[in-house]
This record gives sequence, structure tokens and C-alpha cells, in this order.
Amino acid sequence: MIRFLIQIAVNLVTATIALTVAGFVIDGVTVRPAGLITAVVVFVVANALFTPFIFKMARKYAPAALGGIGLLSTLVALLIATAFGDGLTISGFTDWVLTTLLVWVITALGGWAAMAWWTKKRVQARRDAAAD
Repeated sequence: MIRFLIQIAVNLVTATIALTVAGFVIDGVTVRPAGLITAVVVFVVANALFTPFIFKMARKYAPAALGGIGLLSTLVALLIATAFGDGLTISGFTDWVLTTLLVWVITALGGWAAMAWWTKKRVQARRDAAAD
């Protein structure tokens, strides 16, 4: 349960960072501060809901696409996040591609780094407890 809550927190933080960076770096991406929270929550929920579905569909119908599941689920989550309010807008094909890649890289690396750090802390705490 604690791991699940930490995973949610990490996803929210990395998505916030990723969408904010995309807004600064990619010209066709607009992130409005007033709608950022909505965009992040919608993105995280959509990504969490659609990743398993997309994985299952790809495994069944397009096994060669399994490596792109993260990118595809990020794209779908971005599509859904842009549909809710005006907190996030992306215009142009190139901007969609770049935003998908940037958000996927930041959330993947950020999530991996945060969970590795948390796991290391837990292992160290257990070692310290066992040593006492």
C-alpha cells in the first residue's frame, strides 16, 4: 500500500515536471498554470488506466509494438489531458511527437530514479533493523 501511494506521488511529480518542461521547451505546447493540476491528474490517471489496456491489445494483435507501449500510452494520456479544459494544449504533428517523447523520457527516468532511491532506503532501513 505504501509503495502504491509513493508510486502515485512519483507519477504526479514527474508528470508535473515533464509537462512544465514541455511547455518551456516546445513552442507548440502551452501549459497554463491554472490548469496544470487538472492536466497532470488527468494525464496520470489516463496513463495508469490505458497502459495495461494498450499492452494487452499490442500483445494480442501487434507483438512487434510491445517496445513502444510506454510511448503509445503517453500519447493517449496526452490526448486525453488536452481534451480536459485548457490547461494543456499541443499544436502540430511535430509538437505532438516531441512532447510525447519528452514526457515519456522524463516520467520514465524520473519514476525509475525515484523508485530506485526509495527501494535503496528501504533496503538500508531493513539492514539497519536486522543489525540491531
